[in-house]
Amino acid sequence: MSKDVVVIGAGWAGLAAAVAARRAGHRVRLLEMAAQPGGRARSLDGEARPQRFDNGQHLLIGAYTATLGLMRAVGVDPAEVLLRQPLALLDATGQGLRMPAGAAVPAFARAVLGLRSWPLRDRVALLAQATGWLLHGFRCPVDWTVARLTERLPAAVRTELIEPLCVAALNTPAADASALVFLRVLKDALFAGPGASDLLLPRAPLAALLPEPALQWLTRHGAEVRLGHRVQQVQRAGAGWQVDDRPCHEVVLACSALEAARLTRDLQPHWSRQAAAFAYEPIITVYLHCAGARLAAPMVALPSDAPDREPAQFAFDLGAIAGPPLADRFAYVVSGAAHWAARGLRSTEEAVRVQACASLRRTDGSGLQGIEVLQTVAEKRATFRCTPGLQRPIRAVAPGLQAAGDYVEGPYPATLEGAVRAGLEAAAALR
Repeated sequence: MSKDVVVIGAGWAGLAAAVAARRAGHRVRLLEMAAQPGGRARSLDGEARPQRFDNGQHLLIGAYTATLGLMRAVGVDPAEVLLRQPLALLDATGQGLRMPAGAAVPAFARAVLGLRSWPLRDRVALLAQATGWLLHGFRCPVDWTVARLTERLPAAVRTELIEPLCVAALNTPAADASALVFLRVLKDALFAGPGASDLLLPRAPLAALLPEPALQWLTRHGAEVRLGHRVQQVQRAGAGWQVDDRPCHEVVLACSALEAARLTRDLQPHWSRQAAAFAYEPIITVYLHCAGARLAAPMVALPSDAPDREPAQFAFDLGAIAGPPLADRFAYVVSGAAHWAARGLRSTEEAVRVQACASLRRTDGSGLQGIEVLQTVAEKRATFRCTPGLQRPIRAVAPGLQAAGDYVEGPYPATLEGAVRAGLEAAAALR
């Protein structure tokens, strides 16, 4: 039976829920408080394409099947907007882990054994540890951190592989990050089958990957979309619900955790308190221009042994990813950036500029000149801190009231795939 469904929030979770509900035949009203869709994975307003900046360098991997399926459903060809390449965690010299094609387990073994910069004993230690995780079903005690999980690995393995992977996947330092969630990410990314670990780097602005095409798809298919509208109240109305002054049958809360907590404070106080209790980690992205420069690879991992001086963990060569329109542009990403956010964006920019001097090379072999900061974007609540035993609120807030977001109870950290899956699950649960 077709129902009136209100989706509150047009981030990736809300867009997934709205598209899935409309495809199921429901009448959909999508409400978003911002002037544009995308939530915490969006393109910034006021920039002419293809020069517009994103609010961060959001990565996808081949295992993100729900996200890729949703993109196709709204008419986006992932092959056109994403640069797909085998997983490579390379340093500024181009050395590091390279996943070859083929079945996941032997491919990972070949990649590790091919790391000639590590002594053989370090490579064997990592393979032995990974085999143990595999044999134990990628499970561990719920109170373990990633640092505890990997404490017996050699220092080089921890600093050059584990810590970059952890901060990239969970946006939480290894000393504080949930080992259980980290293992789930490794299982799906490295051991889920051929292509699951492939990196998918956006060649187009984030808005073109999903938010804008999804909004256009919804409009073409008869959904009501309203941007710049902050919902003031959700309340029961007979057997259904009322959102502000209009009734509906069901509601999907796909707004931020803080907004969802506000809207459910009187309806479900316990759920509201859980949603309001998250601690967050910021992400800072510094966009640079340097004429005639390049990185050793489209994405490189930067040293993590001096975090007080070197803020960014990853750098992206936007010209190598997106082509000539973004030539000579680079994005340096500071994850788990609370320390640097407190020091201020100017200090962060100067420290990143020093990192860029050490990691960039001129294509003609001459010295670097004129590294210019184009834009610095700080997302204060980029992701929740993914710590051991974190209690995340359940999807079912009340009968007919579902929550959708990367923060809802589930196996994934705050990722695009986690958000999209939450939205699809909320839509599937419509009564």
